[in-house]
Amino acid sequence: MRHSIAAALADMRNQQGLSNVELSLRCGWSTSKTSRIARGLQLPSARDIQVWCDACRQPRRAGDLIAKALSAETMYVEWQRLHHHGLRHVHERTTPLYERTRTFRVYSSSVFPGMLQTEEYATGLLQMITAFQHTPDDVPEAVQARLARSGVVYRGRRNLAVLLEETVLHHLVCPPDAMAQQLHRLLAVMRRQRVSVGVLPFGIRRTVWPVESFYAFDHSQIAVENLTAEVNITTPGEIAIYLDAFARLATSALFGAAATERVRRAIRALE
Repeated sequence: MRHSIAAALADMRNQQGLSNVELSLRCGWSTSKTSRIARGLQLPSARDIQVWCDACRQPRRAGDLIAKALSAETMYVEWQRLHHHGLRHVHERTTPLYERTRTFRVYSSSVFPGMLQTEEYATGLLQMITAFQHTPDDVPEAVQARLARSGVVYRGRRNLAVLLEETVLHHLVCPPDAMAQQLHRLLAVMRRQRVSVGVLPFGIRRTVWPVESFYAFDHSQIAVENLTAEVNITTPGEIAIYLDAFARLATSALFGAAATERVRRAIRALE
């Protein structure tokens, strides 16, 4: 996105026959700043974009480019920034996205997705996240906000498709008794209409390697979770790649009775 904006601004400058020095003089800033923006090394602010477009006699192009820049700023957001005031508000902020979505596709290689979590499992997981990130501890409030957001998924005519690596069924992010409750909760969800849960078992020949966990909201947005940040993808081409990966992962997954048996194995392992 940054390079796309840079290319558009550089093209504007070239159309006017301006050098970096001439454009910098018109904008009232250093040539090094112009060079960084033109090479995609610096994301320009809304004010920078407007000044650049004015200098190139194309002020009407500023609006679209500013919108792109704002999108780029929210595309990669560090967890420390998101959780600066605790975890609760993040769940509340994303509830409208859940309400707009009609089909959820979720792949997880690490933990149960939020919409499947019990209160005890969510508490254990969010306590770990809070301690690791050294962010304010509002876990009880955050858990309730997470459960409220998850409730949206099961209301109305929404579809939920989940793919879990079998390791997810065994990672203890909460006490064993709470983990057993979480696994029984999964069995209950698997029996719901408009819900599909697949398990990618140990030892199966795969078509796609285990990748980072991601959430697909219809065909409009992908949220990818890694250790340091949340990456929000809205570019159609990239969304298509993630949806293709989801479809390929599904070909290696167990469903129905076979998936249920894997969950029951995990429960027996806790006994």
